[in-house]
Amino acid sequence: MIYLIDHEDSFTYNLAHLLDDIEPTFVSNYYEINKEKLEKSSTIVLSPGPGEPKDYPQTNKIYQQYRGKKKILGICLGFQQIVFSEGAKIVQQKNILHGYQSLIKIVTNKSIFKKDLEFLGGRYHSLKMAEPFFSKSMFITMRCKKTNVAMAVEDDINQIYGFQFHPDSFLTPNGKHLIKKIISR
Repeated sequence: MIYLIDHEDSFTYNLAHLLDDIEPTFVSNYYEINKEKLEKSSTIVLSPGPGEPKDYPQTNKIYQQYRGKKKILGICLGFQQIVFSEGAKIVQQKNILHGYQSLIKIVTNKSIFKKDLEFLGGRYHSLKMAEPFFSKSMFITMRCKKTNVAMAVEDDINQIYGFQFHPDSFLTPNGKHLIKKIISR
């Protein structure tokens, strides 16, 4: 079972429907965590949402508790929550991108996806991860081809994955494939 934590975002149920097509998915509001279902889940997904990671201390606690014990996937705010929990600083980006499609490129052989592959991704964010970002096991694996902003991180050792863009958006034509590849690992 996938446990999807809803950070009160309009995209949460788009993501829930996409995930439920892959594996049964339970959704709960950030403020109403079902600890029994969370414990039984195989994967935790951190949804998009308003604000920034520091606004969601409970998500940080859940991330720290299950890091390396369960597969974790973060989307948009969820991506930011992961890197924030790993010590990254989250900052305002130059341009606010809501409903914007970018060309995204896989930039490393450390990715579970093929290096140099390019695809379109839907972006809905005003914040980004500040760089440089250092981690022993987590790598930036995708970047916006135009701006070089980090679009994905992967930690295959601890099974942690994050997308700054929205694979659940119609602006990401192959989004379901991206998520399915992570969930089925």
